Amino acid sequence: MIRLSAKLPALRLTLTLLLALVAPGLSAPARAASAGAGTPCADLVSEDVSYTVCSFDARNASIRLFLRDAGGAPWGGFSRLAGAIAGQGARLVFAMNAGMYDEDFAPVGLYVENGRRLHDANTLAGAGNFHLRPNGVFWVDGARAGVTETGRFLKSRVHPAFATQSGPMLLVNGKINPHIHASGVSEKYRNGVGVSEGHIVRFVISNTPVTFHQFAALFRDRLHCPDALFLDGGTASALYAPSLARHDRFHPMGPIVGVVETQ
Repeated sequence: MIRLSAKLPALRLTLTLLLALVAPGLSAPARAASAGAGTPCADLVSEDVSYTVCSFDARNASIRLFLRDAGGAPWGGFSRLAGAIAGQGARLVFAMNAGMYDEDFAPVGLYVENGRRLHDANTLAGAGNFHLRPNGVFWVDGARAGVTETGRFLKSRVHPAFATQSGPMLLVNGKINPHIHASGVSEKYRNGVGVSEGHIVRFVISNTPVTFHQFAALFRDRLHCPDALFLDGGTASALYAPSLARHDRFHPMGPIVGVVETQ
């Protein structure tokens, strides 16, 4: 994964200070109400950490994954993708990086787009967050969505329209991944996804550095997602949220998850 310059922390800190002034503590009911009112993203401060949460119901939102354009080139960022979707008479209302990728911007693990498997699942042992067991798959199939541990997902023989593998799992059945400890001190910008009720999808990005345990606890305690997955961290975390006038342009990226609205 490609990292950017040292200017990023200052940019994020400025954003965080603004968020703290605008939204010092938005409750979960308020977030849900605003999401249903056509503003899917809202800011939230929990345990002195600033986050942006974007919530969607798969039953009425078109949640998709994007990797390459028609010519086979990686989208690389939100601007080109949003422009291409606008050219089709639709609108990109949300986007976020959707998992880890290699130097060619190819997914590290399972990747399915429009029902086509473009990269196989990765079940190999290795170093780094992706291989911290268990890892998992975020998937969408019509009105259904889920975050499922990789082994369980492969045994289920589910064939979703969209899927991306990443790791580690933050929550499994409401419990924090046993390899994620409350004593952990590593703090980074992080983004992830949680699903509840089989169709409510919560995308989250931290606006200040956060530990894995704090991030997992947010999905469990504030967003009430029984299952949640870490997507990426550091300068790889990026968000496109027009409703908040936010468009991160930090560096090229691989898989992108987005929500498309037909105009």
